[in-house]
Parts: sequence; structure tokens; C-alpha cells
Amino acid sequence: MQQSFVHLHVHSDYSLLTGATKIKPLVARAAELNMDAVALTDNGNLFGAIEFYDAARSRGLKPIVGMETYLTRSSRFEKDTRARNLDRLVLLARNHTGFKNLLKIATAGYLEGFYYLPRIDYEFLEDHAEGLIGISSGMNGAVAREVLAGQPRQALDIAGRHREILGDNFYVALQDHNIPHQRALIPQLVDASKRAGVRAVAVNDVYYLGPGHASAQEVLVNIRQQNTMEDKNRFRAETDQRYFKSTEEMAALFEGVPDALQATRDIADLVELNLDFGNLLLPEFPLPTRFKDLDDYLVFLCEEGLKERYSSIDDALVERLKYELDVIRQMGYAGYFLITRDFIQHARDKGISVGPGRGSAAGSLVAYCLRITDIDPMRFELLFERFLNPERVSMPDIDIDFDYRRRGEVIEYVKQKYGEESVTQIITFGTMAARGVIRDVGRVLGMDYSEVDYTAKLVPAELGISLEKAVEQVPELSAMEENDGVHGKLIRTARTLEGVNRHASTHAAGVLIAPGRLDEVVPLFKSGKGEVSTQWDMKSSERVGLLKMDFLGLRTLTVINDSLDLIEERTGNRPDLENLGFDDEKTFDLLRNAHTIAVFQLESSGMRDLLRKLSPESFEDIVAVNALYRPGPMGSGMVNDFIDCKHGHKEIRYEHPCLEPILKSTYGMMVYQEQVMQIASTMAGFSLGDADILRRAMGKKKKEEMDA
Repeated sequence: MQQSFVHLHVHSDYSLLTGATKIKPLVARAAELNMDAVALTDNGNLFGAIEFYDAARSRGLKPIVGMETYLTRSSRFEKDTRARNLDRLVLLARNHTGFKNLLKIATAGYLEGFYYLPRIDYEFLEDHAEGLIGISSGMNGAVAREVLAGQPRQALDIAGRHREILGDNFYVALQDHNIPHQRALIPQLVDASKRAGVRAVAVNDVYYLGPGHASAQEVLVNIRQQNTMEDKNRFRAETDQRYFKSTEEMAALFEGVPDALQATRDIADLVELNLDFGNLLLPEFPLPTRFKDLDDYLVFLCEEGLKERYSSIDDALVERLKYELDVIRQMGYAGYFLITRDFIQHARDKGISVGPGRGSAAGSLVAYCLRITDIDPMRFELLFERFLNPERVSMPDIDIDFDYRRRGEVIEYVKQKYGEESVTQIITFGTMAARGVIRDVGRVLGMDYSEVDYTAKLVPAELGISLEKAVEQVPELSAMEENDGVHGKLIRTARTLEGVNRHASTHAAGVLIAPGRLDEVVPLFKSGKGEVSTQWDMKSSERVGLLKMDFLGLRTLTVINDSLDLIEERTGNRPDLENLGFDDEKTFDLLRNAHTIAVFQLESSGMRDLLRKLSPESFEDIVAVNALYRPGPMGSGMVNDFIDCKHGHKEIRYEHPCLEPILKSTYGMMVYQEQVMQIASTMAGFSLGDADILRRAMGKKKKEEMDA
């Protein structure tokens, strides 16, 4: 049965509902209350739009995507004291045209109108009003502000102006958060809306899920404003009523204006937004005239590269290359490989150091033939399906390391090639993690630093640990939570705030390349430092089909490059890194003696201890050291077993004879994800594509998928 009330106005700025960890409970709450639609309206941005859209759809709810924009009555380009006098207007995307206009509005707010807050002006709104629904926002909305100022004539004029821009899709908001002057405003706003010929609509600010979280929201705002609860001018919550109310609660509040409740239902029915995530939005790669398409050009380059990489080409090489090219053609990723090859080639031509490749991309023979990577996947038995799996469609992901000092030159080349308006970096959100949120809350509560520091350090130093797990594991934290005093408030508030977005910054590596103007497909953000990035994080940007490249600046490459320069300067010879042998005995002596301080990934005291015990004698042993120095193998006793088997102190056992060829190099133990895939293929008859799905399920500990 459809509900008569739909939440159209859910804040996520200065609220507890930011970040994926909070959006999911918000949507779950809507589902529990038998809502069939819910909106998310970030303040001035669309940060959570895609996460919210997916979360709502997954629960069978209609997602209403929107934002609360800041409107200046002067020009968005003016930056003076008058420009800070802002109206607020909730904008909802009625359809795909409205969604695209929201992208433009959210972008312009930061890139053109930012002055303390991301602003647009009425002229910009008029040019981008198609497909949008507007709701004059509460006491900060233009209509309410004029009524509060005792200017009913101006209230009608401004309502009329909104109606001229948005037509019948403009509404005046009524709110009742148990604030006396807000409640007194309701009949005046109803009267103003009738006289202006527009409908009123009942809305409720949602900053938190339940009334018990109001004090945590107060703490959150003071964390962001860098106040303590003792500061005279700190933020104080006027009410505890800005929570996710049920239909029954809203009906009781607005029983005198039933049409305002019905308007929420009517607005939700107007919204028909279906986002298509099935298209890969690749920029156009300039194709040499003699090739018919991108696939044809990719095949040519790979066949030439195969001849350069291998002195002898056998059937296995030809078949592997053909298989990979067929998968790439089938998945439509030829352009991705050509674009990647192009900027890596440019870097090499300019003398910018490029890493040999890392991660699953090293399993691609195509990447090796194109010189995207310098690791021979055939020699090291690396599997292509770990990188691209036709049975699990996902974007390719190639991490590319560049000399730290010159990474910017490569990004600049990409901007010049594909257009400044088509290339940007990606936003990333810092969230309040277990120890950090305790420190933040403790500071706002005015607690002694040493007390807060002691409490924070009670949280076990485990990667990704939550406060829920910490309280379960540490009796002292559990006892604190039960305390009625300040320590109890500290832990309870910290648990409520954990996972909330703390700040936005620019991703260290991610770069997007779009086919045309970015603001046609993604909203843009400008940081306080002037850096332009997306408003959507990496996952959301990839979700809408945008091409993401990882340009990593690696200081180790810078150090290596400087070292080669010094050697050449002193000896007249420059070592050729691409043709170094894998059997240099002096190098293995250095590793066995753990003289590896400042050697990338081998410098920590724990890693040096492991090197001494394992005593590497081959390149494969170095690879194994890196794989074994992780919490899982170290905590399970697997590392000791590996060392004992290698040195003959323990018998090497294979659970089945067919495992010996796969596990021989790792003394009978499964060390690599590729081995898991090979075993699933050999023993269970899985295709390597299915084996990759099993590998991912194991890595993410998804029992249901493993059982299936």
C-alpha cells in the first residue's frame, strides 16, 4: 500500500547521514517505515547521489535525487557582503534532463559562484530549470525569509519569480520541528502559497535517524567548526526533532494541512529518473587512417609488440594473445588500452620514469606487448582472468607509477590531448575512524587530552577495526560505554559518529578522462586549495561508466632515477634496468643479511626479520616474502611452515597429486590468488573466469558466494 507521506528533504551536510555507511541505514529506515520513495538533498553538492540511488533501488525504493542549493539574489560572480545573503532552494531531479541540470548547478556552485558556500544565481537557475522540481526551503527559503521579515508583498513577488522559473513544479515548504516561531510561520506560508498560486508541501529536515542522536549531531557540527561544548558561541541544536519521521508522525504534525502531506506523494509520483549505468564513457582516441577501428589498431600494436618482446614465438603465446584480444574486443575496452599505452609512451619519450606494473594488470600479455607493463606474465604464470574476466564485467584497473616529481607532466599531457574540460582528478572522503573519532569527540566534550589519548589507544591497532568490535574485545571500553558520566558520553557519541565523512580531499592517484565536458556526466568540486575534482568518489565515478586511470607518484622511482644519474655521472655508464638479471648473488646476499632499509616494501623491521629467517635464493622467494608479510599468513602460522619447508625442517605435503605442479614453488602452500584460481580450475573443473569469482568471494569472505 502506498504511503501518503514521502521524505523529500534529507540533509547530509552537518548531519550524521554522510558517507555510504550512513546512507544505507537511512534507506533501510525508509524501507522499515513502508515508504516507497525517499529523497537525498545534500547541501550545495551531490556527493552522495550515486551511492544513495543504488542503495534505494536495492531496497525497492524510488530514489529521488536532489540537492539544497544556495541562491544569491545578486550575481554568482559577485563576492561581497551582499553576496552572503542567500536563499535556499531544494531542487529535485524529475527526470534525466533534470539530473543533468543538477550536475551543472552543483558544478557552477563551486567553480563559478563559491563564496563561503557554493552559490548559483537566479539567472543560472532559469537557464537550467528544465526537469527540476523546486521547494522553497523552510525558514531559510526565499518565501519564508520575506514573511519572517514582515514583507508579505515581497514574499508573493519572490514566490512568483520561482513559479516563472519552475512553473507548477515549485512548492513552498512547511516545517514543524517543535520550534515555536517555525510553527507560527505555517499558516502565513500556507496563505502566501495560496495567494501566489503554488502548493505548499510538508517537509522535515533529517539530520539523524532517531531523536536520541540529536546530541551527537550537535557534537559533529562543533567538531567541524572546531568548537568545544564550553564555547559561548558554539553550535546549539534548537530541537531533537530533525529525525526520520514516520507517515503517522508527519500526519499528526500537519493534520490541519492535508494537501501539504498529499503534495509529497504527488511530487514523488512526478519523479521518473532512471540512470543507465551500462555504458562505458570512453574518450575518443585518435585513430591512424589506415586502421578501420580501435580493435584493428590494438591487434596491430600487440602483434608488433609480441615480436619485440619475444625472440621465439610459439603457439602458446599466439593463442594467449588472441584470447586476450578477443575478450578485450567483446568487452569494448580497446580504447582503454590504447589511451593507457599512449600516455605511458609519452612519459617514456620525455624521460619520465615509469614503473614496471603492479597488481592484476601484470597478468595481461596485451599490456606487456604494449609496454604498459614490463613483467612477462607467461614466465611468472600470471593469469589474465584476475585482471579482466568476461564472466564478471568490471572496468579494467591499471595502476601506473611515475617519477613523483614529474607525475604532473603526464596529467598535463592528458589534459592537452583530450581537453582541459574533459580531464579531472577524483575526490576522496576522509571518514571518522575508530581512534580518530574518539579524539575528535573528546576534544569537543572538553576532556583532558591525556584521558582521551589513553581511551583512543585502548582501541586495538587492527586495520579497519570498528568501535563496535573494539567495545566487544576490550572490557575497559565496554565498561566506559555503560558509564553515566563523560566517558560514557564519549564512547556512545563516538559510536554514533563513526563512519561519517570528516572532510573531502583529492585522491592521490585517480584521474578521470571523459568523452566531452565533464559536467555533462559528473558534478565537479573545487577545494580550498583551488584543486578541481569530481564530487563523486572513485566507485561512483566508475559506476556511471567514466574512465578512471591511476597515476601514482612514486618517490622510489625518483630515487632510482637520481641513483642512475649519479652512477652515469661517476662511471660514464648507465645501468639498463629493463635488462637486469634475476640471479645476482650479491643482491641475494644483501637480502639474506636484511640490508634493506630504504628498499621499497622490504624496509620495515618485521620484513627484515622475515628476510633473515627465509633467506631468499631466487626471485620467486622475494615475491613470496611480499605475499607472506600480511596479517592472514602471519597470524595463521603459515609463514613459519613456509620457512620450515623451504629449509627442509618440515616435510612438504600436497593434499592431492594434481596440486604439486601448482604449489611446488611455494612448498605446498597456497600463497597467491593465482594458485587459488588454478586449483579451482584443475580440481573442480572451473573455468578461470569462474575461479576468479571464487577468488574474489574468498578475499572478501563472502560465505554465501563461496557456498554457491
